[in-house]
Amino acid sequence: MRDDEILDRIKALVDEEHGLRTRLMAGELATDEENARVNELEAALDQCWDLLRQRRARRGAGDDPDGASSRPASQVENYRQ
Repeated sequence: MRDDEILDRIKALVDEEHGLRTRLMAGELATDEENARVNELEAALDQCWDLLRQRRARRGAGDDPDGASSRPASQVENYRQ
């Protein structure tokens, strides 16, 4: 996945998260449903940001950014910012 594709994916995930929160505030969505999906979105966002950082680091080191790979959500969710 190219950087621009990752950024597009991040935007789509953030847009979905905002949509869920809007629906929740409007009473159109149960809190349990929203929480479950938001957790999934947060994990996917963590993975996307991690992949983008890997690609940028590889490029900065003179390596091929396509050598970066997505890591499991369980791994990237425990990173400290």
